[in-house]
Amino acid sequence: MSYRKSVLGIGMTLGLLLTASSLAVAQTAPRPDAMLNNGPPIWDANHDGIYTCEEWKSFMDRLFKSADRNHDGSLSPSEFETVKKADPTLAEADFGYFDENQDGKITRNEFVEKPSAFILRFDRNGDCRVTPDEIKATVKPATDPRAPTERPRDRFH
Repeated sequence: MSYRKSVLGIGMTLGLLLTASSLAVAQTAPRPDAMLNNGPPIWDANHDGIYTCEEWKSFMDRLFKSADRNHDGSLSPSEFETVKKADPTLAEADFGYFDENQDGKITRNEFVEKPSAFILRFDRNGDCRVTPDEIKATVKPATDPRAPTERPRDRFH
């Protein structure tokens, strides 16, 4: 009987240790960037992998035109719901964010001229273009926490 308890105790201890070690590894692994969870943005008009402010504005203009059902040149809160369903990146968009003057409607200018959060996040050199290299540089951690650390060398080695 005591032999069974010992084996059971050892098994439980090993199980807990393995569970704890896998949790520790999961916590140190870099997490993906939330802006890339839905894949690359769909508004890359020429599909070259470079996202520009002009492509963003063109995309937003098309969205505005399709959402403005009554063609009055502005979006009501109910029309804005169409925008939120049109693209995953805008699913959590807030009406008040776009309605700059808080008059209860969003004009074409208020909507189209609002900068892209994606470009603001990834455009590292400020040229209004996001390249694959800029995305990698922003997402990739400066150093991999799992990488072995190298001891500093003195000038004789």
